[in-house]
Amino acid sequence: MIEITPTIAIEEREVQLDFTRASGPGGQHVNKVATAVQLRFDVRHSPSLPDEVRERLIHLAGKRITDSGVLIIEARRFRTQEQNRQDAMRRLVELIRRAARRPKSRRKTGPSRAARERRLAAKQRRSEKKRLRRPVSGLDD
Repeated sequence: MIEITPTIAIEEREVQLDFTRASGPGGQHVNKVATAVQLRFDVRHSPSLPDEVRERLIHLAGKRITDSGVLIIEARRFRTQEQNRQDAMRRLVELIRRAARRPKSRRKTGPSRAARERRLAAKQRRSEKKRLRRPVSGLDD
């Protein structure tokens, strides 16, 4: 079991790990050893995730999730397979933890009384400025 939060844990069999050859520096070693990790986790069909967490996770994952609902995390930062495997698992756990946090609900607030008064005072100043620009009428020479 991989513990995410005190209430959420996922089975290790739900996570599929594939190892491939990583690109980048490493010389001859990089051409011989499959150190890059591709982690796959079926978000849509996972029995371990509550529905609200599942929806938030799909939204947070963005381009990393396929049309069929499989989350793909690629880890190739390190030069050893074990470090990349741990990195991929850490990133999966962190992503699910972020999805498990409920976003704060927004409470509507109105402008304060002082803000309304400042707005009206500014409108009066603007109105007065424009009134003074008008030509003077009513004077006969």
